[in-house]
Amino acid sequence: MNPVSLYFDNAATSHPKPEEVLDAVVHYHRELPASAGRGGYREAVEAGRMLGELRASLARFVGAASPERVIFTLNGTDALNLAIKGFVRAGDHVVTTAYDHNSVLRPLHRLEADGVVTTTCVPPRDDGMIHADDVVAAFRPTTRLVVMSHASNVTGAIAPAEAVGRAARARGIRFLLDAAQSVGRIPVDVEACAVDLLAFPGHKALMGPQGTGVLWIRDGVDLRPLREGGTGSRSDQPYQPEELPDRFEPGAHNGPGLAGLLAAVRWFERAGQDRVFARHRVLSERLFAVLAGIPGAVVPGPASSASRIPIHAAVFPGRDPLEVAVALDRRHDVKVRGGFHCAPLAHRRFDTASAGGAVRFAPGWFTTDEDLARLDAALRDVIG
Repeated sequence: MNPVSLYFDNAATSHPKPEEVLDAVVHYHRELPASAGRGGYREAVEAGRMLGELRASLARFVGAASPERVIFTLNGTDALNLAIKGFVRAGDHVVTTAYDHNSVLRPLHRLEADGVVTTTCVPPRDDGMIHADDVVAAFRPTTRLVVMSHASNVTGAIAPAEAVGRAARARGIRFLLDAAQSVGRIPVDVEACAVDLLAFPGHKALMGPQGTGVLWIRDGVDLRPLREGGTGSRSDQPYQPEELPDRFEPGAHNGPGLAGLLAAVRWFERAGQDRVFARHRVLSERLFAVLAGIPGAVVPGPASSASRIPIHAAVFPGRDPLEVAVALDRRHDVKVRGGFHCAPLAHRRFDTASAGGAVRFAPGWFTTDEDLARLDAALRDVIG
């Protein structure tokens, strides 16, 4: 990518990565040619130690007390599929929201079409926010799971996770929080929010490599594994081990990717989480101001930047969002994403579906104020 490019697609994957993340990936390939748990030689032992350190670091990062309950998955989508399909049973009712990603909606649509579950989808109100009262009102006697996106990947709206989690716990309903866009941007605490299942990828705001994902499972939550195979443990047994994390981690790990993810978490710890979160709040305010200042632009979602993470989609009346995205790239080397962002219900709620979706802007930690000024100028040129 051109070093003078403006990258505003951090909601899809973060760029650039910290240099230590890239170094960790290369170091693993060069120095640790081994699969964790698949040998007693030094490199295999070191790979296993690295995974253990990453589990402990991620548990601390989200306020969890049980590192062994941190499960490594293929990506965030894989983590959500394991949480949903591994948990629900025939006859269950599941509550979701219109801000949920297709990684939640499609597994549930399939289960509903197969007659396994029923679902209720809660929309945001006119203020662009999901309200806890509306989610609780959707609960039924058969509700066994509520799924919520912690922050919308379209509007950036922050969900009332704590209120929903505590209401669900009081009723014996399990709470699955999709933290794909929130981890690394705002604090995530599984205890404060009474979370039972937490899913997120490593490659977005957490700034790790692609092909990494995490599912944290609270003690007492019983999931069925979706995949089975070699684990390096209890290899003489015909069934998948019951112990965590092996029960949900068959096959070789993405060692290089997870080494990079550990380096990313260490980078956060050195940079200071509060400092990183504060910068994202500033980015949200300044990006919101840029978009609001473009003549005719419509920015769906909450009116206050304080209620959003720095992910904002905009509609420019009379302009196709994909054409705007291409024009920004070709004329100004600005990287954004136009379309539906794998969240069709959010676009239907804000009447942007008929226009082909919206143009999404998502800065990251390395975005500067100068970058935002250049984005402003590029938009004014392209939108005219």
